[in-house]
Amino acid sequence: MERAEGIRNFVDGAFVEPTGGQYLDNIEPATGKPYSEVPDSDGRDVELAVTAAEKAFPEWSRTPAADRSRILLRIADLIERDLEKLARAESIDTGKPLSLARNLDIPRAASNFRFFATAILHTENEAHVTEGVAFNYTLRQPRGLVGLISPWNLPLYLLSWKIAPAIACGNTAIAKPSELTPMTAYLLCAISREAGLPDGVLNIVHGTGPKVGQPITAHLKVNTISFTGGTVTGKKVAETCAPMFKKVSLELGGKNPNIVFADADLDAAITGSVRSSFANQGQVCLCGSRVFVERSAYESFVDRFLEKTSQLKVGDPLEATTDQGAIVSKTQLEKVKFYVGLAQQEGGKIALGGSVPPAPNERCKEGYFFPPTVIKDLPVSCRVNREEIFGPVVSITPFDSEEEVIGYANDCDYGLASSVWTQNLNRAHRVAEQIHTGTVWVNCWLVRDLRVPFGGMKQSGVGREGGNEALHFFTEPKNICIAK
Repeated sequence: MERAEGIRNFVDGAFVEPTGGQYLDNIEPATGKPYSEVPDSDGRDVELAVTAAEKAFPEWSRTPAADRSRILLRIADLIERDLEKLARAESIDTGKPLSLARNLDIPRAASNFRFFATAILHTENEAHVTEGVAFNYTLRQPRGLVGLISPWNLPLYLLSWKIAPAIACGNTAIAKPSELTPMTAYLLCAISREAGLPDGVLNIVHGTGPKVGQPITAHLKVNTISFTGGTVTGKKVAETCAPMFKKVSLELGGKNPNIVFADADLDAAITGSVRSSFANQGQVCLCGSRVFVERSAYESFVDRFLEKTSQLKVGDPLEATTDQGAIVSKTQLEKVKFYVGLAQQEGGKIALGGSVPPAPNERCKEGYFFPPTVIKDLPVSCRVNREEIFGPVVSITPFDSEEEVIGYANDCDYGLASSVWTQNLNRAHRVAEQIHTGTVWVNCWLVRDLRVPFGGMKQSGVGREGGNEALHFFTEPKNICIAK
């Protein structure tokens, strides 16, 4: 593949070189080779972006919601127009199958802009009458300059989920995509400019967490931080923001339980569980990496699960027949390999996968590939069952009762999402209520309604995104009390 044009920062409506003139290689995971460059920016570039956002805020915050809505709708239209270009860029950058980027990531990004573009036209103001004394009403005003930091696994999808509500509410933004997957964020900048977004409303600074993410988080003029990423980094974000009393949303890791009862529709449960285990090479914070199956259905489920998983094709992400693409980076691949080795040390049995496969073709001979891997016989409380791997690795464990499996599900420091498969409606309600996760899917996985709150408990984060939660997060409520 020819080396792509170098990526640049987007500040005050213009593409600019990083102040220090330094760049990082942008590696294509499927080949293990650089195909473009990404700015290795620093605090000076963040300062330029903050200045641009500060200059743009007064006018943008006063722009009527209907006008902001039209621009966001235009962005959504242009994302859909450029679907193939964006999907290919996402696939090359992340290693995910082109079909997944085409059918999920890019359409969801367009949906994010369209949803929040229309949501701001249907908001309500609260009013309270203090009988005989006063009339109160509540305004929700944009907070100002917001920092948006997004991860590498769903680059445009998750970045747009932050940008769309932030600017829809009248804020101006300084965003940092992952330095591992910067291309679609770069392409979004040109789309935003074409759509008529005023200069300085959206600024994107590329680079590493310590050199860009930390300066954004620590900047005194950035009063709101929305971060999606790993729990360790999330703790650092929280530590930085706490002394400055910033408003913070943290969407962090997950070690999600997937519970299958014997009365479940096993065809649906197996299909759904294979998808929830290995979608995007298991690199989704919502993946069901701990599968618990009621003992009477365990052997049948495992046999059929292994059979269906073995049919997944690991291959070149750009080929139409590929189900499983490349792991995002060499570092992440080594992490996956470490946990598979640890699983064996902890008593687990590799039922499928477990080692690096042959290269799918000559182009991908140095790529970062790992097959879907299934582990049996692991103790419930071992490290592999408690720590986030973020790869195509799942464990399967039998259980005997509702009480037991609820204990298994909650025996974890994370609490992001879970799935329950059963045809017993009463059981579905009982179990869902007792699982400590922010989302519980019953007889499905990754069914998303943009109106509902999304986020996790425990070390999976603080706050919620989506729907009114996002609109409330990016606005400041102000009560006005008028005496009678």
